[in-house]
Amino acid sequence: MAARRLRSGLGQLFATRTALGRGRRAYNTSQAFAEVLRLPSKQLTKLVFPLQELERHLVPGSRPDFHLKTFDPSLEDIAKSDGVFTATVRNRIEYLSSAVSLDHAPDLLCPEGHTKKMNFFKVGKYFTLVDMPGYGYRAPEDFVKMVETYLKERKNLMRTFLLVDSVVGIQKMDNIAIEMCEEFALPYVMVLTKIDKSSKGHLLKQVLEIQKFVDTKTQGCFPQLFPVSAVTYSGIHLLRCFIANITGNLKTNGFQVS
Repeated sequence: MAARRLRSGLGQLFATRTALGRGRRAYNTSQAFAEVLRLPSKQLTKLVFPLQELERHLVPGSRPDFHLKTFDPSLEDIAKSDGVFTATVRNRIEYLSSAVSLDHAPDLLCPEGHTKKMNFFKVGKYFTLVDMPGYGYRAPEDFVKMVETYLKERKNLMRTFLLVDSVVGIQKMDNIAIEMCEEFALPYVMVLTKIDKSSKGHLLKQVLEIQKFVDTKTQGCFPQLFPVSAVTYSGIHLLRCFIANITGNLKTNGFQVS
């Protein structure tokens, strides 16, 4: 399932693109999210809204702007978006193809290991997720030609997701990717991975430092961070809702990401 490929490796890029000609559908709460809704309030907040859960650990009166309400969907909205990522007979989520250059990328009508190619995953009839190679020391030799060309020239690219290891924070290689997104004027989002690997104190410190970096050093980055864990699934439901929103598949109550 494509959503579960939100791996925690340093510096991977995830890009989404719109689907064309999609129809309307009635959403149902998936069985998995129905179980989430039955959790006690504290556990539910920790799982679905990890930034809000972290806020509890701040010293009273010292709260910075966490941008908690920048993207603030209701639980109903999140439940609806979960249906987009739930595989069914009518909503197939499947690997589509791989590409080593833009010329090899599929011309879509609708939109584990160390990635060496751009892998395309079709999420039903709604959009396509592109799992791109990491830009660290395991990056393929033709990374620049492959990835930069795709990000710069793909006309229907909706958003780029920059995965940053929340344990170590923003590293040199992350800065290179950030500079690339800024230079190309790409709208992008920072997804902080591995939040299950740190103590609350360490994680809070990292989040505050990265949030300050986003606020003062970037222009194209979405102001709200998305902390996630592929192990505990914390933050994944909110990120899914954000993706459903920016691809035009879900209008959240009173909010639409531009």
